[in-house]
Amino acid sequence: MITTSPGSLKAFADESFREAGLGGFYVLAAAIFEPDSEDAARDAMRDLQGKRAPLKLHWNEMNQQLRRNAVKAIADLDGFYVVAIGSPVPTRRQERARAACLVQLTFELHGLGVTDLCMESRTPELNQRDVNTVRGARFCLPKGTIFRIDHLPGKQEALLWTADIAAGAVRAQHEGRADYQPLLGDILHEVDVTTDC
Repeated sequence: MITTSPGSLKAFADESFREAGLGGFYVLAAAIFEPDSEDAARDAMRDLQGKRAPLKLHWNEMNQQLRRNAVKAIADLDGFYVVAIGSPVPTRRQERARAACLVQLTFELHGLGVTDLCMESRTPELNQRDVNTVRGARFCLPKGTIFRIDHLPGKQEALLWTADIAAGAVRAQHEGRADYQPLLGDILHEVDVTTDC
């Protein structure tokens, strides 16, 4: 459970999505750790990474057993996972869905005392879209709110892998694989988002 005073937390976010004519969805997950437990979480991810170093851990590249081990690993960390699930997501509309999820995630994280969000970097143009989305969302927060966003390469920050694993577990649940998400129990908070796509 996160107990640090508001305004001193950082979140780490990654996504997973499925576009579809009907039933597509976007999962944007953020992992939050007490500052003094971040290094232990990084170490746990690097242990899980094992021989795959220097590559990052990535849900889509894991087999079923590694996925289960990964979800168990993040469940054992001193973290909390906030997941925005947006739908629908028609083909080629994932960026609009991402923006809707990022706005809601910004509100949720702010409510938990998060002031800094680190996301896995994509292209400079797409990173700037995220920055603009968060900037717009801040206008709906109390005046003087501090909420910053930064982007880092996935292989550079192991805490991004925890968000990728949480996003993967939630995506699996929505695709009918119910054996991962329940392992996270009450350290997972989900929020449904209407994307208007």
